[in-house]
Amino acid sequence: MEKQQVTLAKAVTYNGIGLHSGREVHARFCPATADTGIVIVRTDLPGEPVIHACAANVTSTLRATTVEEHGCKVFTIEHFMSALHALRIDNCRIELDAEEPPVADGAALVYFQLLQSAGTQELDAPRHELVIDKVYRIDDEKTGRFVMALPYDGFRVSFTSVNPHKLIGIQYEDFHIDPATYEKEIAPARTIAYEKEIAQLQAMGLGLGGSIDNVIIYNDEGWINPLHFEDELVRHKIVDVIGDLRLAGLIRGHIIAAASGHALNTQLAKQIAAAHL
Repeated sequence: MEKQQVTLAKAVTYNGIGLHSGREVHARFCPATADTGIVIVRTDLPGEPVIHACAANVTSTLRATTVEEHGCKVFTIEHFMSALHALRIDNCRIELDAEEPPVADGAALVYFQLLQSAGTQELDAPRHELVIDKVYRIDDEKTGRFVMALPYDGFRVSFTSVNPHKLIGIQYEDFHIDPATYEKEIAPARTIAYEKEIAQLQAMGLGLGGSIDNVIIYNDEGWINPLHFEDELVRHKIVDVIGDLRLAGLIRGHIIAAASGHALNTQLAKQIAAAHL
């Protein structure tokens, strides 16, 4: 029988600023006991409230995924959740002294390598893997966007990204997700922004910590900073869908997405989680 894992043989830390808040934040990833799941502790608040990173606690998907419990929230969790999913981590306690984790360079690679460096410890409890045994699907009928989960012996993501900008257009990638593939082909892909939208986002209180150090920016002439991949946009979309689906649990299945974002992804996570109660 496959055992559960815990992130760490030791605690690991990472400090930086939040992508949307622009605030300095200190993050600490700690071991957790069996059946804890992924929990986020707001050490900056009285009583250090705990927020369970699960699909039922998603309260917003505006430009990032937010989880909230007992009136306390954390947003932009998708990058470290993606790394946890790729490494098949069952249990982890994440301590944050702000409402948003560090953005790092806008990708998931820092979190993946940080968690990997901590090592894993098996626990004497069976793993509760979510094995997809039928089709789950969420559609946006107005736009034609969708995301679905199919049975598959492993974990696989196929994603089609559709962007009307001539610089990007349609991008497609398909990966069987294992740690080596994730680290090389997916985790380095950074979040992306259109230059003309930045002022509007900041007026909404979003992207206040964004810069060319942590966001790929493009305009009508081209890319302002160099790409890690020619199709970096769709690879970052895969980072996000892996992170959002981790809110349901550790998934064994094939995720197929067409232009989905956090809203559709987390609706699928809720559908899968509800079916496996």
